[in-house]
Amino acid sequence: MHIFYTPDIAQDTYILNEEESKHCARVLRLPIGALVNLVDGQGGFYTAEIVSDHPKKVVLKVLEVIKDFQKRNHYLHIAVAPTKNIDRLEWFLEKATELGIDEITPIITDRSERRVVKEDRLNKVITSAVKQSIKAYHPVLNDAISFETFLKQEREGNKLIAHCIGEEEKAYISDLVKPYQKYTILIGPEGDFTPEEVNLALNKGFKALTLGTNRLRTETAALAVCFEINYLNR
Repeated sequence: MHIFYTPDIAQDTYILNEEESKHCARVLRLPIGALVNLVDGQGGFYTAEIVSDHPKKVVLKVLEVIKDFQKRNHYLHIAVAPTKNIDRLEWFLEKATELGIDEITPIITDRSERRVVKEDRLNKVITSAVKQSIKAYHPVLNDAISFETFLKQEREGNKLIAHCIGEEEKAYISDLVKPYQKYTILIGPEGDFTPEEVNLALNKGFKALTLGTNRLRTETAALAVCFEINYLNR
């Protein structure tokens, strides 16, 4: 079944934009009468029929709507320092979307090698992964902000920071949190957070998290966290 992302759907009839219409009519060659699925990014999963196959203006008639399709029992927000190689951040966003994530914030730290990201491009990666993995919820990608600004924002639920500094007590995810809750987890750049940043986070109520003895790349650490939280809430 072919899936289209339709965040602005509001009626029983929907017209695909020109890009999606061309893909539907010319690339997929779907004829009038063919059934497709739509997702609105807010939990709506639709079954629709093609009633017009014009390559610039495909018209769909909604036949069935499922609300809160595969709604998750928890909320995961990962704040991660953008990688120098943007392809690695895109890889994380794709895989995290497939596994299950609700919100991502790029954070700029003292040791960040990349300080500018193009959110439009990253959102396209997320949208593609949403369609590929049949997700009715589209993860939220926030604008990049400084680490200090992020910490000033109020956060509900569990707050964790993964780092490799010092010998102070750190614990695994399964020892720090319980299932079916909200989680905000900080992942630093390749050079890790600075001691000052770690202390600032701890003073803001974040708990120190370890991901084991292996040294992980930023995107690997972020994906490991995503996997562990989803496994905990399986």
